[in-house]
Amino acid sequence: MLVAVLIANPDRPSITDAVLAEARAVLRTEHQPRILHGAVAAELLVSGEPAAAASLTDALRTALAGEPIDLAVLPADAHRRKRLFLADMDSTMIEQECIDELAGTLGLKDHVATITERAMRGEIAFEPALRERVALLKDIPVGAVDGLIAEHLTLTPGGRTLVRTMRAHGAHTCLVSGGFTLFTGPIAAMIGFDEHRSNLLGVADGRLTGFVEDPIVGKAEKRAALIELREALSLGPAETLAVGDGANDLDMLTEAGLGVAFRAKPAVAAAARVRVEHGDLTALLYLQGYAAAEFVG
Repeated sequence: MLVAVLIANPDRPSITDAVLAEARAVLRTEHQPRILHGAVAAELLVSGEPAAAASLTDALRTALAGEPIDLAVLPADAHRRKRLFLADMDSTMIEQECIDELAGTLGLKDHVATITERAMRGEIAFEPALRERVALLKDIPVGAVDGLIAEHLTLTPGGRTLVRTMRAHGAHTCLVSGGFTLFTGPIAAMIGFDEHRSNLLGVADGRLTGFVEDPIVGKAEKRAALIELREALSLGPAETLAVGDGANDLDMLTEAGLGVAFRAKPAVAAAARVRVEHGDLTALLYLQGYAAAEFVG
C-alpha cells in the first residue's frame, strides 16, 4: 500500500472536502481520508507499488495546481515513522543564514549573502565559498554571536515540535550544518536536538581569525554523518529522515529513507523526492503519519 499526504500551512488551512474529493478521484482510491489535523493535514491510503509513488505525486500536483498544499505519496510500511533524523540549520531549522548575519556586524551582509545564495544554489563549490566568506569575518568578537542569536535569529515554526515529538517516540536527532559550532550548539539546545555537528571557526584572543578548521562539514560530510549514525544505531536506510534546503544537503537527502527539501533552492527542490513549500516543519511529522494530537510541544 501507499499513502498520499496532503499538508497546508497551519496559518492557512486549505485541505477542504473538495480538495480531498479531488485527490480521491485522481488516486482512484475508495479509502476514506484520515484527518491528521483539521483542514491542515490529511492522508489517503492508495493501492500500488512503491515505484508508482512519483507518478501519483505528479498527478496530484497537476490536479491541485494553484492550491497552497504540499503533496507526497509514500510507502505505507512499518518504517514510516523514522528513528533517525538529521536536519540542516540555516534556512531550515532557523530562518536566517548565520554567516550572513555575522557579516552584517561589519556591514558586509549583502556581499556575503550573495556568495551564500550562489553556494546554496549549487552554482559555486561550497568549501572555497565558505573559506572566502569566513576570511571576511576576521576580528569579529566571539561575543557578538550571543547577541545575534538573541536578537536576529528566529526558529522556523514547527521545528521544536518536530524534534521533540520524534525524540518522544524514540528517534535520535542531529543538527548537521555547514555553519558553525558557535551557532549550532546553542540552537540545537534551544530546539531540543540530541547532538549537533558543524564547522569550527578559528578563534584567538576572543576574536575570529578568519579561518575555518578542517575538515569542513560540506555535502559529503553531511551524508557521512547520516551513514555513521545509522550504522551506530543499527538502523536500515528506510528508518532515516533528513531535511535541508541547499545544494550541500542534497547528498544527505538522497541517502535518507525520506529526504525532504524544505523551502529549498530550485535545483534541490527539483532533485528531492519530497518537498515542502507551504507547510511549516510539522509537515515532516504528518509525512510520517503523526496526527496533531500526538505532537509534543
